[in-house]
Amino acid sequence: MARILIIDDSAVIRELLQEYLTDNGHTVELATDGQIGIDKALEKDYDIIFCDIHMPRKNGYQVFSEVNTSKPGVNFIVTDSLPDHLAEMAQRDGAYTCLIKPFNLNEVKNTISAILNREKQHE
Repeated sequence: MARILIIDDSAVIRELLQEYLTDNGHTVELATDGQIGIDKALEKDYDIIFCDIHMPRKNGYQVFSEVNTSKPGVNFIVTDSLPDHLAEMAQRDGAYTCLIKPFNLNEVKNTISAILNREKQHE
């Protein structure tokens, strides 16, 4: 299973994803804003990072850019209620995808499976 970091300023979103992902066997850590997310992502290795686009201190695009500079190719999933240019820029620059809130949990599961299958093929 995957080691996943969830970076989101919404407690409801963090808790929803954490519960769903841990119930599916993944190890999950949480960050409550962009700067904390950057610190955690650079300190440890994660298979997948979920990151909200609109957050205090550092937005999701800034988080993606800083993490991707130090750890190129990280499996980054940006999340947003109304995707805008920041989500588009993150995807253009290498984020795996943007998932729209409210989440379809089957889409979350399928996205994680696709990432993990892709990783297996590259081993």
